[in-house]
Amino acid sequence: MTIERNKGVLPTPYYIVYEERLRNNMRKLRSVADEAGIKIIMAFKANALWKTFPIIKEYFGASTASSLNEMKLSLDFLGNDVHAYCPVYTDRTFPQFLEGCNHITFNSIAQFERFKKDIETYNAAHPERHVSPGLRVNPQCSVIETDIYNPCLPGSRFGEMPEAVANGVPEGIEGLHFHALCESSSEDLEKMLEAFRSQFGHLLPKVKWLNMGGGHLITRKDYNTDLFIRLMKELKRDYPNLELIIEPGSAFTWQTGDLEVTVLDVVENAGIRTAIIDASFACHMPDCLEMPYRPAIAQALPDDAEDGYEYRLGGNSCLSGDFVGTWKFKEPLKAGDRLTLLDMNHYTTVKTNMFNGIDHPSIYLQPENGEPELLRVFSYDDYRDRMD
Repeated sequence: MTIERNKGVLPTPYYIVYEERLRNNMRKLRSVADEAGIKIIMAFKANALWKTFPIIKEYFGASTASSLNEMKLSLDFLGNDVHAYCPVYTDRTFPQFLEGCNHITFNSIAQFERFKKDIETYNAAHPERHVSPGLRVNPQCSVIETDIYNPCLPGSRFGEMPEAVANGVPEGIEGLHFHALCESSSEDLEKMLEAFRSQFGHLLPKVKWLNMGGGHLITRKDYNTDLFIRLMKELKRDYPNLELIIEPGSAFTWQTGDLEVTVLDVVENAGIRTAIIDASFACHMPDCLEMPYRPAIAQALPDDAEDGYEYRLGGNSCLSGDFVGTWKFKEPLKAGDRLTLLDMNHYTTVKTNMFNGIDHPSIYLQPENGEPELLRVFSYDDYRDRMD
C-alpha cells in the first residue's frame, strides 16, 4: 500500500512509523508493567527516533543507555531517569555518566572497584540525587540461536560468573543485572530465571534491584503475558526487597513501521532472478544480513504459495552479499514497482549507515489522523559531514 501526500506519492526509499501502532504497543507495555508491578524502561539500542519520543513519553519516561550519546538523548528528549550499562567506563566518560544517570551497572567487579570512590564521593556531595551502582552477572544460559546476539556463549565478555560472587557482591553494589534474551518468549524467561536463581539467588536478599535486561517481546501477538506477570509476581513474593526492572528494545517498536522501496531493475543469473531496489540491506536493513532476518513484504504471496514468480531482492550497493530472498509474487516484478518491507523500525533505523553514499531513506511519521509528517530527509551534506 502506498501513502499519498498532496495527490502525489512519497518518493522512495523511506521509513514510515505509524502512531496508532506505536500507541498500541505503549498501552500493552503500560498495562503489563502495572499488573506485574515492575518498571519497564526503553532501550535506545533498538529505537533512537527521538521525534517519536513525545508519544512514548506519555507512557514511559525511563531509559537504558550504553553510551554518553544515548544518555544525552534521554536527558534531552525522554526523561532524567537513565540507567546506564557499558562494558567499560573510562576516566573521561564516567564523570558524565555520574552526572546524568541514577543507576550505573558495571560489567565487572574490577570496573566497579575502579570507580567506587567516585560514586561514594558523588553521592556524599549530592544527597538529593543518589546514584545506585549495580553489577552485571552471566547466568550461562541462553535460548538465543544466533551467536552474534548471544551474550552467554562460552568466552562471553559480558558479566561476572557465579564463582566470582559465590561469597557475595562487593560492598556498595546495590543491584544485579543480567541480559540473555533476544526477541524471546515468557517461556524462555522462565528458563532463564531458573538458571539465574540457581546461580545467583543467594545474592538477591542483599540487593535493592534486579534488572532483567531486554529481549522480552511482550508486544508480539503470541507472547504469554499471563506467564510473564506470574513470574514477576513470584519474584516479588520471594524477594519483596527488590525493585524489578526490564529494558525491552524490540517490544517498544515491534511492527510499528515499514520501509517503502521501488524496484529499479530486474536481472537474472544462473536461473535466479533478482529485483534490485533503491535501498540496501547492508546500509538500511543490516539485521537482515546479521540475524539473518527475512522481512515480510506486503505485496508478496504467502510463503507456502505454489504458484507465482520468484525473486531475490538485491540492494543498490556494490557489496556482493547485499541481497536477501526469496519471495514469490503474483505478477513478474518490473522497474517502477513499489514494495513495502514490513516491520522495519526496531533495530533498523538505529543501525543504518551510509556505505557507498547511496541515498539514505527519509523518515516519516503517520499520525493517527492526517497526512504523513516528514521527520527527516537526508542529503549529500549528511554523507559529507560524517567525515568532516
